[in-house]
Amino acid sequence: MSNVIQQFDLSGKIAIVTGAGFGLGRVFAETLAEAGASVIVTDRDGPGADETASLIEAAGGKATAMTVDVADPAAIEAMAAEIAKDHGGAQILVNNAGITCRSTRLHEMPVEDWNEVLAINLSGVFLCTRAMIPQMLDAGSGSIINISSILGLVGHYPDFAMANICYSATKAGVIGLTRQTAAEYAADNIRVNAIAPGWHGGTRLGDVNRSSMNNDMISKFEDAVLDGTPMKRRGVPDELAGLLLYLASDASSYMTGQVIANDGGWTGI
Repeated sequence: MSNVIQQFDLSGKIAIVTGAGFGLGRVFAETLAEAGASVIVTDRDGPGADETASLIEAAGGKATAMTVDVADPAAIEAMAAEIAKDHGGAQILVNNAGITCRSTRLHEMPVEDWNEVLAINLSGVFLCTRAMIPQMLDAGSGSIINISSILGLVGHYPDFAMANICYSATKAGVIGLTRQTAAEYAADNIRVNAIAPGWHGGTRLGDVNRSSMNNDMISKFEDAVLDGTPMKRRGVPDELAGLLLYLASDASSYMTGQVIANDGGWTGI
């Protein structure tokens, strides 16, 4: 194995992926397992987590499924304790779990929707990071990858509610959390970076809006995505896999506090 390829080898590492029962989280978990990591697959949807773990094991990887709600502090502490007991601690954490709500303008946003999205998308990242950093300190190293969004970098309103304030605000908050955590733990060899995906298909985030949209509204939405994306297409989850592996592995050993947009040019041109 060449030195370059060896940098991407995760053999012997324990990795946690939140929200890994479906979509991007499943791709992330499968990617880390293929690179040699033993993956803790977590999701508040237990059957989804079980299915992802089963797919990894069927492909020859190592995975353990756990039903965890990232918005529940007690559940996160229990998860960390179980991982420490059964695996001796984790060195990789992917804070992927996230939801959205029905898209409206700010003055129409129900407070209940704001609070629910904040609890999972931002407080969940804080709680998981807070629980796992002690294990990384004990190990002497770690890599944390937070999943933000291009909507945490730029606003977007093409004359209809295509995004919403709660999702955008939490994903911007993830960027601030990423950069501050990176600064606090850089000297401890714990790296913290974020990925800001663009309009990737293959996720469940759009389901909450799609169910209330007619065909004309869906077409208008898709046209707006293509108009704003220089590559003129959506991304697919697998197009994030290489970036995730780079950030999780020793290949990015001198990178921390960075936010990388993977968006077909949405924020770059």
